[in-house]
Amino acid sequence: MKIDLLVIAVHPDDAELSCSGTLLKHKALGKKTGVIDLTRGELGTRGNETTRAAEAADAARILKLDVRENLGMRDGFFKNDEEHQLMIIRKIRQYEPEIVITNALTDRHPDHGRAAGLVNDAAFLSGLVKIKTELDGKQQNAWRPRLLLNFIQNAYIKPDIIIDITPFWEEKMASIAAYKTQFYNPDANEEHETYISSPEFVKVIEAKARELGISINTNYAEGFTSSKLLGVDNLFELK
Repeated sequence: MKIDLLVIAVHPDDAELSCSGTLLKHKALGKKTGVIDLTRGELGTRGNETTRAAEAADAARILKLDVRENLGMRDGFFKNDEEHQLMIIRKIRQYEPEIVITNALTDRHPDHGRAAGLVNDAAFLSGLVKIKTELDGKQQNAWRPRLLLNFIQNAYIKPDIIIDITPFWEEKMASIAAYKTQFYNPDANEEHETYISSPEFVKVIEAKARELGISINTNYAEGFTSSKLLGVDNLFELK
């Protein structure tokens, strides 16, 4: 299956927090969408591998994803090395995405920036024909996405592109709420309060989306950065 828009994120819930509106919007436009989580988020204070997997599956249904996978890398301790790059290269060559979105280049959580570097390197190397990979015993063809974008996560980074997600706001928030162990849930029985489990954190997510939205005269938006210059065919398509 070819996936048009593939998100490769280090933790289950990163995609929901940072680009679920963009995934929903492009799904509505008829594109095939997918998420590959690099780790199971097993170092998270609340929940565990089993609950996070179930929550990710619930969120995938809300987002109408064509594919959701987990590569099972070691949370907190994965490396940007050949072994981990090849894991991602195999997936990029399997799904041949036109666009890949991944974590912020720099952020509060050290996994985010490290994952961004790992995915960026793997996306480039995936286009080199002399790097040989196999899937199910068959040699894969080289493939390089034509565009790689990075989330804006906890730390503020000025976006290079902003996507209007207003019609998909409620579904975005539903996908975040699927992570009942992670975010504010008055019925949760979790022992530990965390930075992201307070009701204020959800308000911050909305505030960021509104701040980006007002800059393009809409209610809610998601922003991304790009290491390459972006072009349009028609100036009148810009907001």
